Amino acid sequence: MAKKIAITNQKGGVGKTTVAINLAGALNQVGEDVLFVDLDPQGNATEGLGFTGEYDDASGPSLYDTLLSDQSTINDILVDHDELRLAPSNIEMFNAEPELITEMRNRERLDMALEQLDADPDYIIIDCPPWLGILTDSALLACDSIVVPGLAESTSTRAVEILFDQVDTIEENFDETIAVDAIAANRVENDGESDEMMTWFRETFEPAVPVYEIRKRVALKRAWSNGTSIFHHEEECDMGDVFLEMAEVVR
Repeated sequence: MAKKIAITNQKGGVGKTTVAINLAGALNQVGEDVLFVDLDPQGNATEGLGFTGEYDDASGPSLYDTLLSDQSTINDILVDHDELRLAPSNIEMFNAEPELITEMRNRERLDMALEQLDADPDYIIIDCPPWLGILTDSALLACDSIVVPGLAESTSTRAVEILFDQVDTIEENFDETIAVDAIAANRVENDGESDEMMTWFRETFEPAVPVYEIRKRVALKRAWSNGTSIFHHEEECDMGDVFLEMAEVVR
């Protein structure tokens, strides 16, 4: 059985997709077979992995069809990347959230889709939308655990608290247990605000949940632009070691 990990924070702009792609790359680097599900209608991970054409193609089938129709399965939409297999997002995914509202078992659709996988990867990384709603709830219901990215700035405090309130609600309403594997404090800089937030992250979550410090590195941006994780990028980057540590924790 694949371990399913949702990368989630309803606050936008926290580097969620960077964390998701590089954690997937780290798992691949240590020999794991990874399926990446881009559940975000914005398709940043799909673009960041080099599949802009698949995102823009409205001729179908797509992840939208997988979640809302019995005419295709997730196996029909998978594409191969050097480091993983990808269930790409698609422009039609912007219609998924409102249309799922009236569907039966709407928050279970992703879990039902993953049950139809022909292959059995070691890990499934789910990149969630940057908001709370049916799609994020479906990822929380489908996953075994979460990794929470958050900026090292004061606005992260409330966002993380709201996310954990939602996790508690899902656990209570659906009788599920969702583990927290790690906190990824992202885009850390050498300033007072970052220092204060790192102290907050560590005092709030450690030692129960490890906190990883992801510093701003141009190499991470260039790897994304080249459609790969830092591990298949030509430049060396000290953040690779951090993602490898995170991969060992989630395994």
